[in-house]
Amino acid sequence: MSSVIDGKAVAAAVLEECRAETAELKAKGITPGLAVVLVGDDPASHVYVSSKVKTCGELGLHSRKIVLPAATTQEELLAVVRELNADPAIHGILVQSPPPKHINEEEVVRALDPRKDVDGFHPENVAKLALEDPTGFVPCTPAGCMRLLAAAGVKTAGAEAVVIGRSMIVGKPMALLLMAKGSDATVTVAHSRSKDLPGICRRADIIVAAVGRPEMVKADWVKEGAVVIDVGINRVDDPSSKKGYRLVGDVAYDEVAPKCSAITPVPGGVGPMTIALLIKNTLQAARQLG
Repeated sequence: MSSVIDGKAVAAAVLEECRAETAELKAKGITPGLAVVLVGDDPASHVYVSSKVKTCGELGLHSRKIVLPAATTQEELLAVVRELNADPAIHGILVQSPPPKHINEEEVVRALDPRKDVDGFHPENVAKLALEDPTGFVPCTPAGCMRLLAAAGVKTAGAEAVVIGRSMIVGKPMALLLMAKGSDATVTVAHSRSKDLPGICRRADIIVAAVGRPEMVKADWVKEGAVVIDVGINRVDDPSSKKGYRLVGDVAYDEVAPKCSAITPVPGGVGPMTIALLIKNTLQAARQLG
């Protein structure tokens, strides 16, 4: 029988840590500040941004929500980033992804002050992650995955881990975290075009699925007793649902779960961890910037 890793419970515990850390910083005269910039009118992005701002308010952080029209130019967005870089009340800056197609997201990331890049995507923070420099910021989703593994008591040292997906948002930083000192896993980074992907996965003690394909990982890809972390969140049509769709991960949960020693559900697994680790990174930035 598999153990279901409850991301909501682990995220709640992380946020309680953040509440205590925020109180300590405020007692020293530092109010942590997070700015979230949203360009355009994507409904899902608006929900995510509102949730982040709400969480800041609940924990006592200062927050700024900046909503820009979809027609905002690259230079106008960069001007907002530069203003926030210079604002001493703001310790963390997040530009919600994805922006409209005419925006060069890489240029925006590079324009961020790396000391305020709480998403962990600036090249300086990527380098610090590779160098295991603790002053850098780790991208929130893979950092959340590591917290979930720890909360479930999963021993990564010596384990064979397979990360499906090679993005800079999840796959690559996830691999670096798993192979870092203290984690000490043996890591394979695979993807949708890997030769014999099911065979690669069957070797794994730990599978992290972050490929963005609904229910791609099947039961015969997973060995008995493996741990599965499902990062995917995909909409699939479901006429029986009031919304007309349901959310599924990259793992075929119902058939895979019985084979696992532990597995994250979708929703309620990795998702709740992302905001919790964003707040954690913002507090780190506030401590380091003073």
